[in-house]
Formats: sequence, structure tokens, C-alpha cells
Amino acid sequence: MNTWDLTDLYPSLDDASFLNDFEVVKTEITAFEQWASTLDTLTDVEVCESYIHQSIKLSTLISRLGAFASLTSATDASNSSALNALNQIQLLSTKTVTGQVAFIHRLKTINNLDELINSSLLLKEHAFVLETMKQQANHVLSAQEELIISKMSINGSTAWSNLQNKITSTLSVEVNLPEGVKTLPLPAVRNLAYSSDAAVRKAGYDAEMKAYARIEDSSAAALNGIKGEVLTLNELKGYEGVLSETLIKSRMSEKTLEAMLKAIEKTLPEFRRYLKHKAKLLGHESSLPFYDMFAPINTNTLTYTYDQASDFVVKQFRTFSDELADFTTHAIQHRWIDVEPRNGKRGGAFCSNLHPIKQSRVLLNFDGSFSNLTTLAHELGHAYHGHCLKDETILNSRYPMPIAETASIFCETIVVNAALKEADKENAIAILEASISDATQVIVDIYSRYLFETSLFKAREKQVLDSKQLQELMLNAQMEAYGDGLDQHQLHPYMWLNKPHYYSAGLNFYNFPYAFGLLFSKGLYAQYLKEGESFVPKYNELLKATGKHNIKDVAAMAQVDSEDVSFYEASLQLVVDDIQKFIELTS
Repeated sequence: MNTWDLTDLYPSLDDASFLNDFEVVKTEITAFEQWASTLDTLTDVEVCESYIHQSIKLSTLISRLGAFASLTSATDASNSSALNALNQIQLLSTKTVTGQVAFIHRLKTINNLDELINSSLLLKEHAFVLETMKQQANHVLSAQEELIISKMSINGSTAWSNLQNKITSTLSVEVNLPEGVKTLPLPAVRNLAYSSDAAVRKAGYDAEMKAYARIEDSSAAALNGIKGEVLTLNELKGYEGVLSETLIKSRMSEKTLEAMLKAIEKTLPEFRRYLKHKAKLLGHESSLPFYDMFAPINTNTLTYTYDQASDFVVKQFRTFSDELADFTTHAIQHRWIDVEPRNGKRGGAFCSNLHPIKQSRVLLNFDGSFSNLTTLAHELGHAYHGHCLKDETILNSRYPMPIAETASIFCETIVVNAALKEADKENAIAILEASISDATQVIVDIYSRYLFETSLFKAREKQVLDSKQLQELMLNAQMEAYGDGLDQHQLHPYMWLNKPHYYSAGLNFYNFPYAFGLLFSKGLYAQYLKEGESFVPKYNELLKATGKHNIKDVAAMAQVDSEDVSFYEASLQLVVDDIQKFIELTS
């Protein structure tokens, strides 16, 4: 059994080092709160430098403690001590709000910030952090107001979110399968969309639509409550709109978003061509019904042991750079990866970059499939991103959502392209189609979600929307995005109900960052194909800079203009080429 080793964080939850750090955090938070009351006695330089020092220390301690409790719980859901420790750490971290808000308001009064930054090496190193915080100062209310909002949200958007999570996670669905009627949880029903049996896929879709009708009114109420709160706070904090707030937090310019969307819109006909071709392969006369969107065309027969998968990934990574391959070998040999599924271990996969110890940990549920091999490459890409940031301070290691998938998709692309070269025709078709299907979700479906959320906020400003109105908004968005690629009579009117991102007040427009992540990474890969080895050091420096620059400046390090539509068109062309190859192989 390949389990990860967490002892470099802490030996155990009851070890003296863990308990001591927990007490140190309490002491440091108290000191931070006291410091916030003395800002008037300090010079501007002293305020900024002391804030940086305290933030680094607090962030490092809280991050280390939280990571250990979280990772322990991830592989042992029954560990109540880990869950309790994590809850206590999260509660402690909320106590830093007073100091944070006090500093931001003091920062707002500093008119010569550039001059101040240039007077201190510490402030120069954290210039981006300070400049960003000053920009955000105009959108921060008083400490008392922020505290009230935080507490009220527990009974507002958080309560609505919890309700939505409960009613969807406990929803039992009756499915009329070929072998008889079965009652399944909603996630299992949605997974039927990947079945090789057309009757099973259709049965799952029909049952899903019928089940959603039972919870549509409560879900609509939850969505209205959450979006209403978002709009109220957005106005109170002086943002131009919800999208504007999201762009600021994403470190992305409006021109960047517009350029990307323009390229996506231009390429939509190619994705529709793929969908109509897939419909033909599956026996449909014209367009693809929604329930067949994830239908497999061929079964990928490639299987691997974990050692074989690891060797393959390392070998392909070495074609890019020795540093990436050597890093991956180190992670594998030093047990940074928890590999096989087992009772009590959470599903899926993730990477946790542990900046305080300059390491990462990767969780897999490896089953030997090719999909799991690409997941290994993907998560190790995240880990390599953390590796490139290890010598930065923890404040300079935090990057926004749109840039988060850069290294992971880049590494996944290396491995998928290598596998395609080695695969026979049938496996190549399966690999290609799965890759194109994923891209269709990240580009076309994400675009439909962006359109839906845009229209949702606009409508919610004027009224509370019932389920029928929400369904209409979603169908309009899907028809605009998918066009004649999907059967207009077999869409998914309840997509607003099953996407949890819509029900988080802090994750508005949690859609376009995914599209940017894919296209930015694909674009960088296209640059690599042109430049070869000379691209590698630029790539490493780019990853290193993601914590202390905005997206436009990060992209410029690779001679990329993030506001130029042609960059995204070149990225999308890689997917278009795959679509053409897939059609040729299956015609």
C-alpha cells in the first residue's frame, strides 16, 4: 500500500510539536489583535514591515497546522480528532480579521506607498501584496461592519448553501435501468452518463430530470437568497458589479476576459462539429442529446500498475526538463503521494502544496486506468508549481484561480501527447475523444455557465426568480453556447441546480477561470513546441512569479499578451486539430 508520509509536517495530532504550534498561534493572534490597536503610534514603514512579519509568521503556522489536520482527515474520515483540530484552526484563523481590516484602513491613508516601498527591502519584496491590498481598501468596510457581515452570513448565504448541499446529497433517485428499477444517490445517477450502454445513459438522464423537480423550489429559494446577499454586499463595498469584483480577485483585466471570450465564440462552430460527429457515431440523426455527451466512443484498454504509471510520467516529463523529472522522482521516492483507494479515504484527487516545509502531498485513488495516469501527471504539475514557489515567502506564494491550473494542465498535456504517439488506433480514438470531451466541458459548457450567471445576476437585481425562470435562463445559455451541436429538445434545464459553485457567495463566476486556465496552459504548450528547450527557464520563472504579479504581467514573462485574442485562438487551435484528427480516425 502506497500511503503518504506526513511526518515532515508533524508526527501526530497529539505530538508536542503540533500542540505547541497550536498554542503559539493563539499567542500570535492575541499579539496581532493588540498590534492593531497601536497603529497610530507607528510610522508608515513600521506599520507595513510589522504587518508583513506578523502575516508571514501567522500564515505559516496556520497553514502548517491546517494542512496536517486536513490531510490526516482526507485519508481517514473517521478520525474525529483531525476534524476537531481542523475546526479549531479554522475558528482561530477568523480572529485575524480585526488586524487585517485595521491594517487595510491604515494602508488606505498612505499616499506615498511607492516611495515607502522603495525605502525597504522587505517592502520591495512584498510590493505586489501591499499594492493589491491598497487597491482593495476602497472595498473594505469598517472592522465592526466586516465582523457583522461575517456573522450574519452564517445565517444567510452559508445557511442557504448548507441547505442546498443537504437536499442534493440526500436525494435518492429511482432509475428504471434495463435490469430493473434501482434507487441510487444523485452522484451515482449522474455517473450513469459515462456508461457504454445507451439505455442506461438515457435512463439516468430521465431519472435525474424527474428527481430535480422534487427539489427545484427549495433550490431556487437557496439560489435567490445567496445571489441576493452577493448583490447587496457588492453594492455596499462599492464594486461596479459582481463580475468586476471577481476580475479584481482573479487579478485579471476586463480586456483579458473579453479577448478570451471572443476567441471562444469564434471557435464554437468547431466544437459543434465535434458534437454532431459524435452524435452520428452514436446513431443519432443530427445533434447530440445532452444525455449522450459523455458517452464513450471506444473503451481505452490501456492499464498500468502504479509503478508503470510513475515510470511513464517521469519518462515523459524528462522530455521537457530534467528538473521536472527529478522533482517527480523525489516526490515518489519520498512518499509524497497517497495512491490507492481504501475505506475512510476521500474520493477524487488533489494536490496540497505545503509551503511551510517546501513540499507537497498528492492524493490519488489510483485504479490502473489511463485516466488515473493523466490524473497523476496533472496533480504532480500542481506540486511542481509549488516547487517553483518554495523559495518565495508564503505571502508571495498565493496565486489566483485562473492561473492555478497552468502547470497541471501543461504536465497533463505532455503525458497525453506522448500516450497518443504510442497508442494503437482504437486506444488513440479513446484518448483523443476523452481529451476533446474534457475541453468541450471547460470551453463550451463553462461558456454557457458564464452566460447563465451573467443573466442571473441581471435578473436577480430586479426580482426573485422561480424555478421555471431559472430553467429558461439556463436553456437560453446552453442554446447560445452549444448551438446545433446539441439537440435543442434534449438539453439540461436544471444545470443551475446541480453545480455547487452557484451556491457559494464567495465563488461568483467560478467558471471563466477554468477556461482561462486551460487556454493559458495550452498556449504555453504551443509556445514550448515552437521554442523547445529555450522555453523551459522562462516557464519556471513564470510559475515562480505567479504569486506576486497580475495575470497580464505573468503572461508577459513568456512573451504572451493576455489581452490579445490571437493568443487564445492559437490555444484553441490545438483542440481544433485534435477534433479534426478524431473525425478523420472515426470517419
